[in-house]
Amino acid sequence: MSISPETKRIFLIEPDDRMRDRVEAVLLGANFQVTAPAGHDPSTQLLATNEYDAIVAPLVTDISDPASRIRELKRLGGGAPLLVLCEPDDVPIAVRMLQQGADDYLLRPPDPFEVRTRLRRILERHELDSRITFFQNEMSKKSGLRSLEVRSQAMRSVLDRLLRVAPMRSTVLIYGESGVGKEMVARAIHFNSPRRDRPFIALNCAAIPASLIESELFGHERGSFTGAHSRTRGKFEIAHGGTLFLDEIGEMEAATQVKLLRVLEEREFMRVGGDQSIRIDVRVIAATNADLDDLVTRGEFRRDLYYRLKVVTIRVPPLRERRLDTPHLVRGFLDELARSNAVEAKTITDDALLALTDYSWPGNVRELKNLMESLLVSVTTDVIALEDLPPNVHRDGSRTVSATLEPGTTLADMERELIRRTLEHTGGNRTHTAELLGIGVRTLQRKIRSFGLTIPSTRRRPRGGRAAS
Repeated sequence: MSISPETKRIFLIEPDDRMRDRVEAVLLGANFQVTAPAGHDPSTQLLATNEYDAIVAPLVTDISDPASRIRELKRLGGGAPLLVLCEPDDVPIAVRMLQQGADDYLLRPPDPFEVRTRLRRILERHELDSRITFFQNEMSKKSGLRSLEVRSQAMRSVLDRLLRVAPMRSTVLIYGESGVGKEMVARAIHFNSPRRDRPFIALNCAAIPASLIESELFGHERGSFTGAHSRTRGKFEIAHGGTLFLDEIGEMEAATQVKLLRVLEEREFMRVGGDQSIRIDVRVIAATNADLDDLVTRGEFRRDLYYRLKVVTIRVPPLRERRLDTPHLVRGFLDELARSNAVEAKTITDDALLALTDYSWPGNVRELKNLMESLLVSVTTDVIALEDLPPNVHRDGSRTVSATLEPGTTLADMERELIRRTLEHTGGNRTHTAELLGIGVRTLQRKIRSFGLTIPSTRRRPRGGRAAS
């Protein structure tokens, strides 16, 4: 996704005339359209009566509640992304403003390259967020399921690839550990495709006995086997015009693999016991948590079927690689489960939420949802606390929580600790750390400097070169 600057209108607030002229010149030099009125108060009326794609404004610290100013600008701007300019000494306050609606901050005087880069980045993020909101609303309306959480950079990449492949007819192969939400990704592809108004049919290949899977897929004629008392349509026939999702495709028997390959190549099949070919128009999306390359090497999965399935591949990352999504999943599941069970919703304390975020989640999103349902039933108070979590989650996820959430802990302290732990997790790899945190590498490097973090890389140096960062 790319942003075209000449189509984007920027509203610049800067009471200092010289600084305003300097920033305006930078933005105009980057081909943005700029509105830059003088002063603070007159600008707010202009902001409220016009539409702008982004706001650039100074961090106001000489008032009792700087956050109220941030919230007011976001409200007047209709939710447009906000880039805050701050003095070096005010970085901790600027960091806290990120929790109040600011999208990013930049030190004054701003570097021209940083202004252009940072503004384009938050505009791209805002545009993607708008697509995500539309996508989630459509998913909720059409499938009635908890929509995907895509706050992390890892899941944003999945969504971007998903939306690009959805309009196509191509077969898709989804990789991912058990419980990451592969079926949800398949549904998202279907509901964002031209087939959205046709059936979405899911079949777990591992859950059907080998003797019955052909009948499940292709249907059968009356009397074709013991118990076949009538003609029955299979999943391919039912999914005509729509999408067939084959989960755990690696568990499919060799004989069925041959017939599936024929359907994918010729778009026709015969029911079990039948003698007439049936033409179908079905998009196949397959998923697996197995290493199909390894299965092909061992002769347990047909090479020709493998290549036919992997026209487009999507890897869904495990929850431990997208920790930024965890708090939103937790709150979303608590609300969703409370509604579906007709019980009062519960809130969760910050230290419990941080422990859940730190936990490795071997069972991924499915494990998280099951735990939320268990806590909703077992916790007798309105608030889920750290001590309510199971011992394994408590031990794994709260080893550093107490040091982070002592009374008087600020959001800046929490952000510093989260960045420090993520750097330790990645062995000091700045690029990987930035991806896990959902921020840019430059932003991460600036935060490392402002927080005074010195995390040496523990990765091995490549031969003849510097350590990767």
